[in-house]
Amino acid sequence: MNFKESPFMYGLAAMVVVFVLAQSVFFLVKAWKQGKKLGISSQTLRGTVTSSILFSIAPAISVVATVIVLANALGIILPWIRLSVIGNITYETTAAEAALNVFGRSVSEPVQDPQQFSAIMWVMTVGSVFPLILLPIFLKRIQKKIGHAAQTNQKLADVIAAAAFIGLIAAFIARAIAGVGTKEDPADGAGVLSVLTLMIAIVLMIVLTKLCERFSLKWLENFTMPFSMLGAMGMAILLTRWLPAAWLIEWRY
Repeated sequence: MNFKESPFMYGLAAMVVVFVLAQSVFFLVKAWKQGKKLGISSQTLRGTVTSSILFSIAPAISVVATVIVLANALGIILPWIRLSVIGNITYETTAAEAALNVFGRSVSEPVQDPQQFSAIMWVMTVGSVFPLILLPIFLKRIQKKIGHAAQTNQKLADVIAAAAFIGLIAAFIARAIAGVGTKEDPADGAGVLSVLTLMIAIVLMIVLTKLCERFSLKWLENFTMPFSMLGAMGMAILLTRWLPAAWLIEWRY
């Protein structure tokens, strides 16, 4: 039996998903009742709920893409559980890859050892617990400091925010361009396929952004990044089929 997709794992996933859905329904009902107490019309409340649902579609696409990326190594259930709670694409992939690298593995090959799978699961889970502990303690102080800095020098605050985002993206881009593979697993490093996938994602992002600006497609703005990710992933699959030897071509080991 495949331990990664055993009845126990399915049962665990079902409990997590049911809990998350129940929590969402609970707060939705509480918010609806509070809105009615404040005198907000049912039409306005329905519009807010509809907008929230539509706004959540774009992040959900990114979540699905992350599940697909991790499913080859970890199966479908563990990524599904992790991303149903507090996970996101930047953390889950980084944590999984860090744990896999310790065992000399990558996301390109399935994990067959239950102990390794358990260790990877704990790395992904425990790492995401710290924000839940630290934020209630330090968030108010951090917000006060950031708010004061933003009021004092708005331009500096914008630069710091942009630099933090660029630094995060640069970490992933650097791996695609200069990541070091191994002779045992050359596909784990940078190569023709990784660079082509990166370039396709950039081009798609630019094209979609220009389309939004040119035709005032407000609805598309929230989907530019997920569509770029999925488009680049699809092209990577096609390139692997069209150029089966190209994905092994790398310049670093």
